[in-house]
Amino acid sequence: MIDALQLSALEARILGCLIEKEITLPDYYPLTLNALSAACNQTTNRDPIMSLDDSTVLRVVEGMKTRGWIFQVSIVGARVHKYRHNLNARIPGLEKPSIALLCVLLLRGAQTLGELRQRTERLHSFSDLESIEASLNDLINHPECPLVVCLPAGAGRRVAQYAQLLTGEPTGPAAQEEFIIAPVPAPVSAEDQAWRQRMEMEMESLKAQLTKLKIDLGVAD
Repeated sequence: MIDALQLSALEARILGCLIEKEITLPDYYPLTLNALSAACNQTTNRDPIMSLDDSTVLRVVEGMKTRGWIFQVSIVGARVHKYRHNLNARIPGLEKPSIALLCVLLLRGAQTLGELRQRTERLHSFSDLESIEASLNDLINHPECPLVVCLPAGAGRRVAQYAQLLTGEPTGPAAQEEFIIAPVPAPVSAEDQAWRQRMEMEMESLKAQLTKLKIDLGVAD
């Protein structure tokens, strides 16, 4: 991985969240600092689960701005700044299928082909596992530098998994830093998981609507 593209775990989480919300909640993108913090701390579609306050997120965002990963958007008349990613400029040539896969790998760590097909559904619909594998190969053979690596079966893995390389070569379980507050939740039923995801998205939508209303009314947070 080229040093200029290297990300920390927190930077990877923030980048993944911005990519995800651009696709799933375009009406509320770019994101305010509050919305970005909430996205980083989601308890669904995240591994590991993190607990980040606004000051921590802002500190990391400022560093990413300096390195060209993030732009700050100022809206005339608005009292809050918003943020958007600059992935296409930092890593040119990525198509939507590859972006969807990279996003999920940034947010959830190493995964199998089957897991990636299920978890990218909200971002991009792949027709079959072969199409996912083809997009992963594009990321593995990206002309700038490899962005993804295949981890073959073995060493505790029943089947091959894929991992992103923006945070460096995978070395096993993530370090238990202070912002990681819990291990990966125990598996839940597909029905429960779908319900939780719907509730989380509805809450995010309501928060975004409230923020927009405050902006329109000129009310400070």
